[in-house]
Amino acid sequence: MKKTRAAIVGYGNIGHYVLDALQAAEDFEVAGIVRRDATNVPDELKAYRVVGSIDELNDVNVAILCTPTRKVESFAEKILAKGIHTVDSFDIHTQIAGLRSRLDALCKKYNTVAITAAGWDPGSDSIVRTLMQAAAPKGITYTNFGPGMSMGHTVAVKAVEGVKAALSMTIPLGTGIHRRMVYIELKEGYKFDEVAHNIKTDPYFASDETHVMQVECVNDLLDMGHGVHMIRKGVSGKTQNQILEFNMKINNPALTAQILVGVARASFRRQPGCYTMIEIPVVDMLFGDKEELIKHLV
Repeated sequence: MKKTRAAIVGYGNIGHYVLDALQAAEDFEVAGIVRRDATNVPDELKAYRVVGSIDELNDVNVAILCTPTRKVESFAEKILAKGIHTVDSFDIHTQIAGLRSRLDALCKKYNTVAITAAGWDPGSDSIVRTLMQAAAPKGITYTNFGPGMSMGHTVAVKAVEGVKAALSMTIPLGTGIHRRMVYIELKEGYKFDEVAHNIKTDPYFASDETHVMQVECVNDLLDMGHGVHMIRKGVSGKTQNQILEFNMKINNPALTAQILVGVARASFRRQPGCYTMIEIPVVDMLFGDKEELIKHLV
């Protein structure tokens, strides 16, 4: 069996778990890891090529983008132009449709495939929301996250000037409303009130109740656990009061990484273009013979 060669672009929390997922996948092999500092090679990467640019890797079929959300598009543009598929976990919900449209044009130009917003939310939760709406077309779905660490929000806080280290926790208040609890270590010479204001006005936080607190050591608070509880109350045909629920408790980056590897697999079963996960048959994300999977799962 010829294996798919995947490059990991970025080696933070998600990149670390993507390596685990690729090592466990029978149909993938690691083409290499792209890092900002290619001279920093921890023990778990010494068996692989660690480079500063994907240009330094050979025979890459797909790039799994583990970069901060706001850098996804620039990386995807350059890599798609090389004829390499990309998958990412872009997570700013209001910007997904625009990103999908822009990447779709590039994919069709370069005969490649991109799958964007592929994590657990957006991503696998998006599939569940879609299924719930199909089962009860009229109604309301509430998505309640947490309690747990939000990786996207945490990365956004770390990018704010004056922040030395950060943790953003998501606390569900019910009916899809959330509180953001942000803990920061402050760089010397910066005023806490100014930094806190900049965090609260960032688009990641502007629409939620956000509390910013200064702490001595963010590492003492870190916990990768997260979760989601979705509820839909709706109507099937003319029958009202259909209550649908979905609940899970997870390790955030590990689940995101596993989904990314699954959609990387699915990317080779699509025509050129950019897709979100609700556009992809779930079975295409799985390893194995499709007929056997159907016998087992249907």
